[in-house]
Amino acid sequence: MKDTRVITPEEKLSAQELTKLSAFLFEHLEQYGDERTAIEKAILYANSKDTPGGYLIEVLEDGVLVSAAVINKTGMGEYIPENILVYLATHKDKRGQGLGSQLMRQMVDLVTGDIALHVEPENPAKRLYEKFGFSNKYLEMRLIKK
Repeated sequence: MKDTRVITPEEKLSAQELTKLSAFLFEHLEQYGDERTAIEKAILYANSKDTPGGYLIEVLEDGVLVSAAVINKTGMGEYIPENILVYLATHKDKRGQGLGSQLMRQMVDLVTGDIALHVEPENPAKRLYEKFGFSNKYLEMRLIKK
C-alpha cells in the first residue's frame, strides 16, 4: 500500500527524519544530485518557519520511503516562480511504477503558484517533468566564482 506524507514547516522534522530523508535523496538522485550537506540545507529551508518555507513530500510503501520531493518557496512570486522543485527522487528499484508521477501530481495540486526546476538535458526525469507541463522557458547561465 502506498501512502503520501506532506510535511510543512508546521510539522518539524526530527533529526532522525532529516537524516533518513537526506540519505534517501543522496543515494537515489545518483549522479543528478548534490552533496548531502546541500540536500540537508534544502530540506531545512522547506521545513523552517524562518524562511518562506516549502514542502517535503514522501511516498511510503508499507511504511518504507520509496519516493520523495523537496519544494522550496522562493518568496519572489512577482518576478520568478513562487516555488522551486529542488529534489525529486524515486528508489532505484521502484522506478517505472508510477511513483514519480504520483509525487508530481501531489506536488502540482499542493503548491500555490508557478514551479521552477533545474534538470540536466540527459536526465531521464526530464520526460516526466515535460509530461506535467514543464517547459524550457530560459537558458540558465551561471558565473561560478572560485
